[in-house]
Amino acid sequence: MSQDNAQPPVQSPVVPNLLGLDDIIQFDCHQGISCFNACCKQADITLAPYDILRLKHRLGMTSTEFLKQYTVPFEMDASGMPGVKLRTNDEEPVCLLMTDEGCSVYDDRPSACRYYPVGLMTMRPSDAPREEHHYCLVEEPHCKGHQEARKLSVAEYRKEQGVETYDDMNREWYQIILKRRSAGPAVGKPSPTSFQFFFLCSYDVDRFREFTHTESFRNTYALSNDEFSGFSDDATLLKFGYRLMMQVLFGEASIPLREGALEERIEKRREIYQARRKLEMELHRQKQDPYQNPGED
Repeated sequence: MSQDNAQPPVQSPVVPNLLGLDDIIQFDCHQGISCFNACCKQADITLAPYDILRLKHRLGMTSTEFLKQYTVPFEMDASGMPGVKLRTNDEEPVCLLMTDEGCSVYDDRPSACRYYPVGLMTMRPSDAPREEHHYCLVEEPHCKGHQEARKLSVAEYRKEQGVETYDDMNREWYQIILKRRSAGPAVGKPSPTSFQFFFLCSYDVDRFREFTHTESFRNTYALSNDEFSGFSDDATLLKFGYRLMMQVLFGEASIPLREGALEERIEKRREIYQARRKLEMELHRQKQDPYQNPGED
């Protein structure tokens, strides 16, 4: 089972015609079907931020622990934008959350699992002011659900599978990804630091919360005590992380800075650069004359 939120690959089980919310699909999945849980045994699941939030709560662990134990990193595009997939076992691509009885986290399963066999495709044409959401049908050989008699609309299937909350919580994150991709190579390859920042805000909500408690963060952003208190709620913090990424990565300011914070950061960076430069020069002089006293001028 797989899902691509940009566009289907060249060789793909995705049926090429795009579907709207009112289009009818024929599909059903139930315990009596011969292929029941077969999709979980061929898992290739990319996780979005809200997926991780739900799963880490379900498993009673921090986001950091969940990422380490249940996910593997991958690059989402040619620029190296970091993504995470559900980890599978070493022998075959069976989801680690799968048991003999079925999915152990079914009520909190990721959005890709909920959508299957419908694929969500979020795209932004070059001449469009906003992104567009389309749907497509995924038909894989092992899945017998397409042979069932039940018919329903894409909208009815989405509601049945409970994807609306997931889409609402992940929508701004997909916008960030699309904005980065639509920027093209003109802006240059993002720095490793920007990728680390993206990973922190997107996936590791508990470490991101720790970051918001640092003196540096508190001295940079002019947020009220009530706003800081709201960060105890994971969903609120996740939404704030989207705003922060838009501001830091793309300059779309929506979070006020403290007076003089920007100038202070520039001055600190200048001091760090000067200290680093001085150290490099000192090391160069010592290399030229290894017997020179490091304290001498």
